[in-house]
Amino acid sequence: MIEHIEYNTERDHLIIPEYGRHIQKMVNHAVSLEDKEARNNCAKSIIAVMGNLNPHLRDVPDFQHKLWDQLFIISDFKLDVDSPYPRPSREELAERPEPLNYPQNHPKYRFYGNNIKRMIDVANSWEDGDMKDGLVMTIANHMKKCFLNWNKDTVEDSVIFEHLFELSDGKINLRGSDEDLSDSQQLLKNKKRFSKGGKGKGKGSGRGRKRH
Repeated sequence: MIEHIEYNTERDHLIIPEYGRHIQKMVNHAVSLEDKEARNNCAKSIIAVMGNLNPHLRDVPDFQHKLWDQLFIISDFKLDVDSPYPRPSREELAERPEPLNYPQNHPKYRFYGNNIKRMIDVANSWEDGDMKDGLVMTIANHMKKCFLNWNKDTVEDSVIFEHLFELSDGKINLRGSDEDLSDSQQLLKNKKRFSKGGKGKGKGSGRGRKRH
């Protein structure tokens, strides 16, 4: 009996370890069959077993395509069967994907986020008037709040106006204006109040209730 014990170090490499050793052996057996009809039947049985491992996705067409692709990958592309989908190739598997284009609009002021830049672009597209002035002040106050998330002390309005001028490509100029943004301490106070309110709500919901 000891002679028939298999050690992992002596076993074949699992190409897709998530399916386990038994699926790998079933695929190897399918590859070894000489009769093509027998291979086709064996492949369909293996696909059914693989699908049972994910029953909620078993009948989804895209998932079936994925299972057949994985079947060929597990066989090291040696399995010759009739597949309902185009067979993948080793070259396609080794092909590197195209790099993703991540937005890097203004990395100098990352703490403002990309949404601020989008809001500024919208403000630039509006005609001058009360609505645009209101939007600009809303943007400036939100920028101040974002700034305070990183600098918990305080920030001068002139700094926010300077950043707003730069991010708007000079189209929004509040530098030297008499406009006042919300007080830094008030913004920090509101932030703490809302953050504590969410946490304390669950804890205080049971207070004052009678226990029977």
